[in-house]
Amino acid sequence: MTVPPAVTGALTWAAALAHLVVPTVVVLHTAEPTGTRLVLPVLAAALVVPLFRHRPGTALALLLAGSAPAAVAASSRIAAVYAPGTDAGWQLGQVQALLADLAVAYVAATRRPLAAAAAAAATLATQAVSLTYARTGADAYLSHLVVLVLTVALAWTAGHLLRERREHARELRSREAAEAVTAERLRIARELHDMVAHSIGVITIQAGVGRRVADARPEEARRALAAIESTGKDTLAGLRRMLVALRADDPEGAPRDPAPGLADLDRLVAATAGAGVRVGLERRGTPRPLPPDVELAAYRIVQEGVTNVVRHAGTDSCRVVVDLTGDAVGVEITDEGTGAAGSGARADGAGYGITGMRERAALLRGQFTAGPRPGGGFRVAARLPLPREAR
Repeated sequence: MTVPPAVTGALTWAAALAHLVVPTVVVLHTAEPTGTRLVLPVLAAALVVPLFRHRPGTALALLLAGSAPAAVAASSRIAAVYAPGTDAGWQLGQVQALLADLAVAYVAATRRPLAAAAAAAATLATQAVSLTYARTGADAYLSHLVVLVLTVALAWTAGHLLRERREHARELRSREAAEAVTAERLRIARELHDMVAHSIGVITIQAGVGRRVADARPEEARRALAAIESTGKDTLAGLRRMLVALRADDPEGAPRDPAPGLADLDRLVAATAGAGVRVGLERRGTPRPLPPDVELAAYRIVQEGVTNVVRHAGTDSCRVVVDLTGDAVGVEITDEGTGAAGSGARADGAGYGITGMRERAALLRGQFTAGPRPGGGFRVAARLPLPREAR
């Protein structure tokens, strides 16, 4: 059976308000409020505890308002039993002060510094006034007051440090979330660049070929249009797969098509040949299952390298080597072009394509190199280590 929130709130407030009188009534009905006879008035503080969750400031005020009269009543009650100068009457006050200090620590840990400072000041003032009713000498009063100041300061400091630690942890989580979002945006940007740049390059070249031969060689123009159609379909399929994968909240949002891998290099070679660049593909080693992230990164590096050959190398051929013989996947794209940068897109190696390939290799703790070849042309090479279980 579930208790309605209104009933729970009413009971919480009723118990907290009852604390205003319960400790004093218990003390007044106790013959000698010392020792084990202080258990009941101390346990009465539990009446206020449920209110701390939502209103710690109000709960602390009720705790002080109920404990201070009880401590004063206890001191007056034993005045006729103990000689002046003894601190027996302050036993209840000591325990109540400890409970109030714990409440100050809670307020400091859950509320703003100004509210926590006000709670600490109010607690110390109440305890100092209550202490004046204890049957102690001037020296004892001063020493007790110093102890009260130190314990309240310690409670406030502990709560404040706990609050700062929690805020720091929250800030770290927010920063990690922001970094994760940035990393995901960069990953999506790399995927779009690798996917679209190759396809647009092929489509542009094929469109130019079709335009030039449309009148003289209609068959060649039709082949160019067919290559454009095929490349466009592949690009749309890749974009659709990416968008579906990004819709993680969609119950039908699981990717329907696998991400491209090394097995798709033949199709990449065929599309590149349609753009006027022959790709010599060499595979070394025995094909075996590879981790999806390694296989996708290897494919994208080859795709970007071949795309840069088509767009920048100024040559009609290049060579791709895929090496699966060791404990890593090695890919190499070389050309003998005379363009400004060959398969590197820019002579300084600072283009988006080079950056994306280098980032892909770095994410997998791999190695990446790109630069002009001594005999002419350009070379792009990457080595992506395999996890131990995939070797």
